[in-house]
Amino acid sequence: MKIKRRETRKVYYGAVQVGGGSPVSIQSMSTRKAADSGAVLNELASLAAAGCEIARVAVKDQRDAEAINKICSESPIPVVADVHFNYRLAVLAAGNGAAGLRINPGNIGGAEKVRKVAAAAAEAGIPVRVGVNSGSLEKDLAPLYRKAPARALCQSAVRAKELMEDTGFGDLVFSIKSSDPMINLESNRLFAADNDYPLHIGVTEAGPALSGAVRSAASLALLLCEGIGDTLRISLSADPVEEVVAAAALLSALGLREDIPRVVSCPTCGRCHIDVQGIAAEVERRVLSAGKGITVAVMGCEVNGPGEAAEADVGIAGTAAGAVLFRKGRKLGPVSGDLLQALLAEIDKLG
Repeated sequence: MKIKRRETRKVYYGAVQVGGGSPVSIQSMSTRKAADSGAVLNELASLAAAGCEIARVAVKDQRDAEAINKICSESPIPVVADVHFNYRLAVLAAGNGAAGLRINPGNIGGAEKVRKVAAAAAEAGIPVRVGVNSGSLEKDLAPLYRKAPARALCQSAVRAKELMEDTGFGDLVFSIKSSDPMINLESNRLFAADNDYPLHIGVTEAGPALSGAVRSAASLALLLCEGIGDTLRISLSADPVEEVVAAAALLSALGLREDIPRVVSCPTCGRCHIDVQGIAAEVERRVLSAGKGITVAVMGCEVNGPGEAAEADVGIAGTAAGAVLFRKGRKLGPVSGDLLQALLAEIDKLG
């Protein structure tokens, strides 16, 4: 079943289009202080290698804002400057080459300062992502939040939208995030029903790697199946590369990104003959950014292994005698030695 996407405006973060029917893009965020530009660039390289397409970097002070110039000029992917409380930092980051800005109009200092940020973004030709978060909602919306939290979040986003529109600036992306997956779901539904701006979707403060990915998928899968969401981040208390892996797996599972490889592997049991966990994890790490919409199977034993591996583009199945390689349904014969390298060599042959 093909998902019908919501029609939205389009903006560009560098060469990456968001909205306007473009593929749902994958985002993450550097965990390093921007002033430590070398560490940030190393992390951005790892994120890009995993398939990340847009990355945020926190800008907390003058040194961070100045470092944006080096970071953006050397980053392999577009960099968004994430700024709170100080509009001057957003203006400086825009002038220093940021591919976009992320602000919350409610904490940036009032309408006049929002106008200055919008003017800087317009001059630089970059979009502004307007973020609304359940943890930083306006105080006067607290009573409504207690009764109808999704409505309160949506109302906050509408206020921010009106404030930004009043500046005459239109290259906007909106995000509405809650740590509650169902409140997150409903607030984005409400906003999407009446607005055609691109939406960045995600569950804020989702949690550690495994439970956080599940909590995020519970909300984001439903939104994406309804055609809502133009770019996403699965926010985890973990290595940000894991955010990218989780986001890629979600988009691939829903058929929204046919260029993302899919690795299928068995959960293993006492019948397993090969290191399924180690091989599958390393294969996934190596192929995610390859832009190949292929299926790779790593199976541990003779029960389902040969059948699953044969159905994949490339597969390996453990047997009592060692392992067997498959490509496009054809058995290539037994393999021994470094099974991971043998499997990667077959993947490379697909072109």
